[in-house]
Amino acid sequence: MDELSLPDDVVLQDIKTQPISVNELEELKDYSGSYESLFSKRAQLYKERNLKSKNLTENDFKNLILEHYTFLKRPVLILENQIFIGNASKTVTEALKALRG
Repeated sequence: MDELSLPDDVVLQDIKTQPISVNELEELKDYSGSYESLFSKRAQLYKERNLKSKNLTENDFKNLILEHYTFLKRPVLILENQIFIGNASKTVTEALKALRG
């Protein structure tokens, strides 16, 4: 987030204190194309529950993200109808390009 130097008019949502709603998650899915693309397989609960060994469906990904905030890959940035998910260097670079126009 610090690397992006977001403008003051960007709305930030701390999903730890203000959980993501069903509608918000559905909107993110519309931008990203799937719930799986929003799902963090690095979450501690993913490992603890041994979810890797299960065949998770889109509905499973959706319900898990709604169940606990750590299942949402972060950060998620929507900018001019583009979505940037996660903090991989490639994603951050693309988000920086989009922010700079």
